[in-house]
Amino acid sequence: MLRTDPNPPTVPTTARDVSVFGDGIAYFNEAAELLQLERSMRAILTHPSRQIIFSIPFQRDSGEFEVYTGYRVQYNFARGPVKGGIRYHPGVTLDEVTALAFWMTWKCAVVDLPFGGAKGGVTCDPSKLSDSELERITRRYAAELVEVVGPDKDVPAPDVGTNSKTMAWFMDTYSMHMRQTVPGVVTGKPLAIGGSKGRVEATGRGVTIIAMDEMENMKIKPSQTKVIIQGFGNVGMWAARLFAQRGCKIVGISDVTGAYYNPKGIDLDKAIELAEKDHNLAAFRGGDKISNAELLVSECDVLVPAALERVLTSENAPNIKAKLVVEGANGPTTPDADHILNERGITVIPDIMANAGGVTVSYFEWVQDKMGYFWKLNEVNERLEDTLITNFHELRAIANRHRIPYRTAAYMVAIDRVVQSLKLRGVYA
Repeated sequence: MLRTDPNPPTVPTTARDVSVFGDGIAYFNEAAELLQLERSMRAILTHPSRQIIFSIPFQRDSGEFEVYTGYRVQYNFARGPVKGGIRYHPGVTLDEVTALAFWMTWKCAVVDLPFGGAKGGVTCDPSKLSDSELERITRRYAAELVEVVGPDKDVPAPDVGTNSKTMAWFMDTYSMHMRQTVPGVVTGKPLAIGGSKGRVEATGRGVTIIAMDEMENMKIKPSQTKVIIQGFGNVGMWAARLFAQRGCKIVGISDVTGAYYNPKGIDLDKAIELAEKDHNLAAFRGGDKISNAELLVSECDVLVPAALERVLTSENAPNIKAKLVVEGANGPTTPDADHILNERGITVIPDIMANAGGVTVSYFEWVQDKMGYFWKLNEVNERLEDTLITNFHELRAIANRHRIPYRTAAYMVAIDRVVQSLKLRGVYA
């Protein structure tokens, strides 16, 4: 019996009523104006190369069949094969996936990786699916994309709702179709099948590396710094660990169960233990229970939004108390909020720079898979820090020279690099 999901995942109001991709275009246009980018280039760079939508029939453990919707957007190939995660979430839409692929294009370019941007996803709630059901969805998703992905075409990675196990299933499915093992088709894999050391913590590590460098630039001492991290998944959890290791005090964390604030400092060991055991913070008692909305405007020096898009808006931006906002998530700040924060003198390090640690180590994994030779953890971390700091300092120099926000400077750097590639290659028409 084949049927569609009788209780299809609810799409959040923000995904229905606003365009996440529109936010990305707004940021692009600001930088394009400063670069005096010609109309033809703007037209090319504001349209995705390919958008793929397909049905995913799969069998539930009960024996019944259901059908979900899968997406893959390959935004721009000018600098190389495209790169981007696969997201399993009820709010996945074509608009969201297109926006994320758009941001991945600039994220890869701003840290000077030889990749274009892509993103994929399935509109589903992984928390309501068994491992065997997730495996069947993943294998069908991979099979639908066999002709358009590959180490030299499109290299997926984990994102919200997916992990190294998901990547192993994807790699195996692709390899079965190719009749040979192809570890380089995805990154974020388990170490035993071609993954890279340092990949799991790379995004959170990158957030911390960039934040600490900017704190030094702003003369903010780690020992006197209070940090709030909204979102306690892989990125938020690792960022919290690494901020704490560098002497900062974590005063607020959150997940889907709510937010937890303690001005004296969160018991991170207990929070991490609960998050890893229960996959949520519902049982955490190490801070005052407040809403995620309240957490964002609580007292702190550094705020790291590390969950989903559009959490900093024109409504809460006037009340943000942080001196520094470091975007661990993709697209957490709306354009209106960004302008308010800039006017208030709050420094914002944009997502395409702040959370580029993950794609940077994914690039390292891809390189190692191609070589068949793997690096030690300290090599991975040293290369990561060098890549991020080198490019962040270039971005800072441009921001200072033009007296513009970091976000605009980041887009200017990224767009200029993609445009150079496009002009050198020419347009095949």
